[in-house]
Amino acid sequence: MAPPKSIEMQPLKKGPGAIFVRSQFCTKPQWPPTSTDLSEKVAIVTGSNIGLGFYSCIHLLSFKLSHLILAVRSVKKGEDAASKLRAKNPEAKIEVWELDMESYDSIQAFARRVETTLTRLDITILNAGIMNQEFTLNTKTGHEEVIQVNYLSTMLLAVLLLPALKAKSPARSPGRLTIVNSSLAYSAKFPNRDRNPLLPSFDDTKTIPWDAGEHYSCSKLLCHLFFVKMITYINADDVVVNLVDPGLCKGSGLHRNVKGVVSGVMALVKSAGGRTLAEGSSTYIDAAIVKGKESHGCFVSDWDIKPFPDMVYESKSQAAMNKLWNETLKELEFAGVESILQKL
Repeated sequence: MAPPKSIEMQPLKKGPGAIFVRSQFCTKPQWPPTSTDLSEKVAIVTGSNIGLGFYSCIHLLSFKLSHLILAVRSVKKGEDAASKLRAKNPEAKIEVWELDMESYDSIQAFARRVETTLTRLDITILNAGIMNQEFTLNTKTGHEEVIQVNYLSTMLLAVLLLPALKAKSPARSPGRLTIVNSSLAYSAKFPNRDRNPLLPSFDDTKTIPWDAGEHYSCSKLLCHLFFVKMITYINADDVVVNLVDPGLCKGSGLHRNVKGVVSGVMALVKSAGGRTLAEGSSTYIDAAIVKGKESHGCFVSDWDIKPFPDMVYESKSQAAMNKLWNETLKELEFAGVESILQKL
């Protein structure tokens, strides 16, 4: 009997604190089978020059991945990371492609490069994300940066890569798209859910007082809310798509924009309860390779399929979810996102 999908599960009854403790202190890491063989396969990892993204590349290459693309904002930093990977994996083809998740133009250019350059694509791990201590508007789009990168840009890139993952993966071996998320989505309060329009309300501190932690959590919640509708357009026989939570990890680059006392507190928390980068990135490999079609449309956390945040299941929240869906499709209309989903 197949395990239940996330959407079929009951919402978690535990509070965010209990979820964190169980995840970080009571869960044993699970490693991919040693027999895993990625020979001839092609993979893309975004945000892959440091932290979890880089370590996931190490994992992929350890299983004989043939072709790896590091999708990074800084090509120089990407090449520095790639040189380390090439030294230990001379038989693999390792490339660095530019991808700026703060720029719609860069995201579209990257997707076009995938479409025109690659003859095969098996695995994509969307790892790039940010947490900002201060409120910052993206000068290119006018949206607050955390919502821009973690939600809007991530969902745009995910949809743009779906046709390539479907068409360029071998027959009877569906492409794999794993989108990095966080269990902090469970703790998001989303106080502006009734605002109309919704998306612009994230871009004005007069509308919502700035709270760095809440904003990050909410950016992850928005991905869940969009994801559950997006997945209805995607057949698991074409592309297996899931969300994954790596947990809190020591040495990750997530808090690189956090300074001062907050940075010190986060360092202490990571030191006390954080997973190693090898352990955290193994969740990526589990979701993108080890898990099968049973994980399609699911949230994978602690190496297991888990429920979505409560809001996904609440009837009173459906209006807000529909509003988010419609506004996001309109925001991304320039890239033909709705048309791509319909053609799938």
